[in-house]
Amino acid sequence: MDNITHSLIGLGAGELIHRSLAPEPDSAGQRTRHRLLLTACALASNFPDLDLFLTKLLPDPLGYLLNHRGHTHTLLFALPQALLLLALLWGLWPAARALLRRSGAARVGLAASILLGLGLHLLMDFTNSYGIHPFYPFDGRWFYGDMVFIVEPLFWVAFGVPLAWLTGARTARALGLGLLAAALLFFTWKGYLAPGALAALLAVAALMAALQRRDGARGRGALLLALLLGVVFVGAQGVGSVLGAQRIRAALRQIDPAARTVDVAMTAFPSQPLCWNFVAVELDEAADRYRMRRGVLSLAPQWLAPQACPRGLLDQAPAQPLTAALIQYGERRASLSALRGLRRDSCYVDAWLRFARAPALADGELSDYRFAGTPRGNFSSLRIADSRQAACPQNVPGWGYPRADLLAPPAAVAPARAPVLARAGRPSR
Repeated sequence: MDNITHSLIGLGAGELIHRSLAPEPDSAGQRTRHRLLLTACALASNFPDLDLFLTKLLPDPLGYLLNHRGHTHTLLFALPQALLLLALLWGLWPAARALLRRSGAARVGLAASILLGLGLHLLMDFTNSYGIHPFYPFDGRWFYGDMVFIVEPLFWVAFGVPLAWLTGARTARALGLGLLAAALLFFTWKGYLAPGALAALLAVAALMAALQRRDGARGRGALLLALLLGVVFVGAQGVGSVLGAQRIRAALRQIDPAARTVDVAMTAFPSQPLCWNFVAVELDEAADRYRMRRGVLSLAPQWLAPQACPRGLLDQAPAQPLTAALIQYGERRASLSALRGLRRDSCYVDAWLRFARAPALADGELSDYRFAGTPRGNFSSLRIADSRQAACPQNVPGWGYPRADLLAPPAAVAPARAPVLARAGRPSR
């Protein structure tokens, strides 16, 4: 997820923890605890993204692909991150240090804020199609939620409105709410949000503001509702993602019975549960080929045709209708033996394949087809000629290969274990 979302969710969780604890006996201690828990939870909710500083440890594009959402996005490395954040707060904040020495509630609140912030970061990153591998080094597989777009305005509204309303200064409150409204209008103007989605988000904002105003300075109702809305939204998106992937598999089976669909990577549209971008990976071992398709699915084409989904996230290429609910914008075909040969002959390519969920091979270049529509170009692209000239990269993380089902004949692929929560990057997010 984007760091604005991580921060708002962290601030909301810290505020909720603070309000759930017994008050400190003095007003100064209460103010310090309030600031401490909000700061700790917001920082913890962003701490795993410090791995962006590690991207230079490997050459491009491997540095970003393999080190972002890397070790700091695992459960094992959550503990040292928590201890580091605790040490920083203890060493750099004398008032907080004094409070923690005398207040058990503050100690409990701080521990809960740090652990919840780190956990929420991993959980929110899991919900989109980029993936994480939280159980490394015990399990190096990638896990993909395929539920929520990487920038989801509902979380901004649900948590941002009550937090802005709790700001003491009216000017700061107006500024926060104004920036939120401007962001929603900008996304609508750019075509990322449908007018109906904008209306729904504004209605949620009005509800959250009214509830927080009624609750007052100590109330928790609006924040609890924000949490409930987030859980319900993610759950509904998860159901929509699974249902959509099933429909895509069924349609592709009708189009090409000889091919087996081994994965469907689903990417949600912001605040629009009916619209989904997808990349499907099809395997035909007998023909020594695999194929990937990019397109858009509407879960209710009788109400909203796939071509009518928000234009900002539709490809500019001509659309090919596959069914009434399904359109295709492009496809890539490649030889299985060619892909396997590249991996065998190049340690650089082998490292790249530890990230690629949809490895497109064309024109002397490898790229992850999930990101073919990225406005600034596909950041995952790797020139094969350059990789052959480069020395083997050192200290490559041991992530599992998302497309192990393409990289070895069926007899050599280990049976897949059951997915966790949604779908995992394994022989078939």
